[in-house]
Amino acid sequence: MAASPPILASNMATPPPPLPMMPSKGSVSAPPRNGAAPPPPPPPPLPMMPSKGSVPPPPPPTKPLKNGAAPPPPAPLLGPRRPTTRLKRSAQMGNLYRTLRKKMEGTNQEGPIQEGKSSQAKRGLTGNFNGEKQGMADTIAEMTKKSAYFQQIEKDVKQHAKSIMEVKAAITAFQTKDMTDLLKFHKYVESHLEDLVDEGQVLARFEGFPTKKLETLRTAAALYLKLDAVVTNLKIWKVVAPLSQLLDRIEPYFNKIKREVEAFERTKDEEAKKFQSHSINFDFKIIVRIKESMVDISSSCMELALQERKEMEAVERKETGGSKTEKANKEGNTKLLWRTFQFAFRVYTFAGGQDDRADRLTRELAFQIEPCLQHQ
Repeated sequence: MAASPPILASNMATPPPPLPMMPSKGSVSAPPRNGAAPPPPPPPPLPMMPSKGSVPPPPPPTKPLKNGAAPPPPAPLLGPRRPTTRLKRSAQMGNLYRTLRKKMEGTNQEGPIQEGKSSQAKRGLTGNFNGEKQGMADTIAEMTKKSAYFQQIEKDVKQHAKSIMEVKAAITAFQTKDMTDLLKFHKYVESHLEDLVDEGQVLARFEGFPTKKLETLRTAAALYLKLDAVVTNLKIWKVVAPLSQLLDRIEPYFNKIKREVEAFERTKDEEAKKFQSHSINFDFKIIVRIKESMVDISSSCMELALQERKEMEAVERKETGGSKTEKANKEGNTKLLWRTFQFAFRVYTFAGGQDDRADRLTRELAFQIEPCLQHQ
């Protein structure tokens, strides 16, 4: 039998070495055989995607920008923003609560209430509340019966029942366009309710009492009285020299009236609807009367300014020396004329116009001011 030809190493590919086996947990790898080379180290593991809930690796460092500029800041994390609110912590609320609680429940606890410490702390505040609720209600009812204040309320309910029922019917049926009638009716209502120890508690015992219409009636009467007082005050205002002191008094008062009237005019339509819903047609012509009275005041101030100017010119004609004092007085008077004109213009803007008297006086005042300004 012929021998098989020898197998050449060059004609055969060398098989790859077996992959190394990872030792199992707790096992010990076998030592290498004598003379054998140790197996090669395992290749590095492939990067794994982070699982849900794991922390992602840090981002690679950013490259510096040109000219040494710093990199832009990272984008902010999106999340729920804290809502803006007009409410704020009160420095007095805690003290008020502890003081009232001490008086109402007879407790001697001091210091702040610890919230969320333990369930025992909560039980210390509300542990027996449900059980004591009925007892507290009985105590309050007993105190109410013995209180002289609540006894007086019950007395008023019985004593004034007839007059209150009459007032109730009168308020329900009341309607007017005349402010004089409004003020008379308001006085009639107040004369029947002013003796009650607690109006709200007493009227609450009468079912269907028109409380909202009563409040609207009072609001309308108070508003008209306030505006009418402004008209009266302007009519009796004393326009007397010296002019500078007069302007010092009238200008602040005018600023006050202007603010109040303009604020009222911004809500006039809303107030009118509220009054009309309760059958009260408010007379807003009183605003016109205020503006007309203010124009009369500014006209009187202009007349006084022109009068003082004529008196000063008469003095200058007698004393023709042309001293520095006379020039200073003339410059001061010109500034006063200009101040008066500015005041008249502000009143004109506020009133939305002026009458013939004011129109004539403003032209005369401007005629006196212009030559003085040209020679300055």
